[in-house]
Amino acid sequence: MAALVGAIGLLPWLSRTDPALTVLKARSADRDPTPETLRAVRDQLGLDDGPPALLGRWLGGLLHGDAGTSWVSGTQVLPGVVQALGASLLLMAGALVVAAGTAAVCARTLRLGSRRRLGTRGPGGTATAVLAALPEFLVASVLASVIGVQLGWLPALGWYGPQWMVLPSLALGLPAGAVLGRMLDDLLPGAFAEPWALAAAARGVPPKSVARQAVRRCVPALLPNLGLFVVGLTGGSVAVEQIFDIPGLGRLTLQAALAQDLPVLQTGTLALVLLAAAAGLLARLTARLLIGPALRDGALHSLHPPGPPAPRTLPLLYGALLAAVIGFGLPRDALALDALGRLQAPSPAHPFGTDALGRDVLARVSHGALTTLGTALAVSAAALAVGLLLGLLPRLSGPLVDLVSAVPPVLAGLLVAGVAGSGPWTPAFAVGVVAWAPLAAHTSSLLRQERATTHLAATRALGAGRRYLLWHELLPAVLPPVARHALIRLPGIALSLAALGFLGLGAQPPSPEWGLLLAENQPYAERAPWAVLFPAAVLALLGALAVTAAGGVRLPRRRERPESPAGPPGEPGGSAPGRGRNRPDALLVPVSPSPTEER
Repeated sequence: MAALVGAIGLLPWLSRTDPALTVLKARSADRDPTPETLRAVRDQLGLDDGPPALLGRWLGGLLHGDAGTSWVSGTQVLPGVVQALGASLLLMAGALVVAAGTAAVCARTLRLGSRRRLGTRGPGGTATAVLAALPEFLVASVLASVIGVQLGWLPALGWYGPQWMVLPSLALGLPAGAVLGRMLDDLLPGAFAEPWALAAAARGVPPKSVARQAVRRCVPALLPNLGLFVVGLTGGSVAVEQIFDIPGLGRLTLQAALAQDLPVLQTGTLALVLLAAAAGLLARLTARLLIGPALRDGALHSLHPPGPPAPRTLPLLYGALLAAVIGFGLPRDALALDALGRLQAPSPAHPFGTDALGRDVLARVSHGALTTLGTALAVSAAALAVGLLLGLLPRLSGPLVDLVSAVPPVLAGLLVAGVAGSGPWTPAFAVGVVAWAPLAAHTSSLLRQERATTHLAATRALGAGRRYLLWHELLPAVLPPVARHALIRLPGIALSLAALGFLGLGAQPPSPEWGLLLAENQPYAERAPWAVLFPAAVLALLGALAVTAAGGVRLPRRRERPESPAGPPGEPGGSAPGRGRNRPDALLVPVSPSPTEER
């Protein structure tokens, strides 16, 4: 926390800009920045004293409940941050309600699993994938223009009462709920395969009770990511707050970062870090309350047992369709301007229509896919590797996850740009700095439960060492669900990269990146909806491809192997003591029943 706050205090000097000039422009854009005026601003703010003195004064006042005054407005910082935090917390609460309802997309899995008919479930999840891939600012723009302006059912601007919460809560909660729903849908089959579910079905327990207990069994594995969603919905909802004109903490922090208003930026970031720490602590305590006795006694079962591979028809279909769209548009010129062909509707000459400058939308989507998808795949792979590595060390990664999750990607981009400069790889590095945190939290949560499983205790009793348990039991159980989680987040990473580029922290117009396409064509959504709908449809197709392909990342069923006659257990040439989930001799290990099993 100290390092983060110190780095923010160095932001004006890291960015190699004159903070006096930035503050003067934020106060009055029309004022002439003469040397005398800039000298007066420096003397007023004490900029010549240097960053250590400024940070020391801010910390000294913070200990007495005074966060200083804003460099731009001259008002007290703490009351404004508290008011913005209250608005963001209300918006977060509404978005969580919407997310919980959206997560009910797995209701079919609950219904079939509680009736022991889960094997009849066909490949699905396309609608959820599309919803999870849609950017929040696009959902917010559609809701504001259609429901708020054209139909007039709900207010679209301002923050004056419960009615003003509905549309922004929907814009934030729908994509977040879709991601949570996919993660829950991934855990439910393992819960329904546990012995307690089989016994409940044999005794005639009502399906609703079985479904309720299955959800309760899966919730502890979702709680760490739910805590990250709480922080993300509070500080990372900048675009939604901008569209609906909500005076929230994310919007306040972004404006302070762009204006280099250090007291406001440091106080807002500190509030987000404390919120992240509180959310992480609450998630861990709730998980321990739900499954604490079973964790202590080692009486859990794996939620990710070996299973057959998922059907590959849908991923191949979506991949072929995406490749066809990209291949059909690559021969076209993505930068050719046509002043007489502005905002033309789709036609044989322009299948996706044209944008505000007369450029072919299909050509821009296809050319932008090469850089956007390539960079997003590289960042996702790096985030998966770092998330797995740090997730296997929960005592180290736990505080880091709480800290990193509190930093919005825009602020991370500004810090990275200040240190490394603005360039084509600046958005990739900035998004990669924060993209590993959800994967590390997911890994730690699964690892904690996998260590408390009965088959691991039996494998350990057969003489398996730590290395064998890690490579043959823990990693095969943890890696597939975390890899599926990384694939689900692939469209979001692609959008974050393009959003940072649109803010001037990477590739600049006329680069045909997907996020730039959506942001540039958003003002013309009512007049030329195809300029937004077709790029969004391709992005949704990417989301459907990622989610359906994630279903194929499964742990293969293990085959029985004869034991080697020589070598100690768990070593090369020795017996394979684990495979405890499939070996019948693991059931013969004399293990005394735990208190949880006796109950």
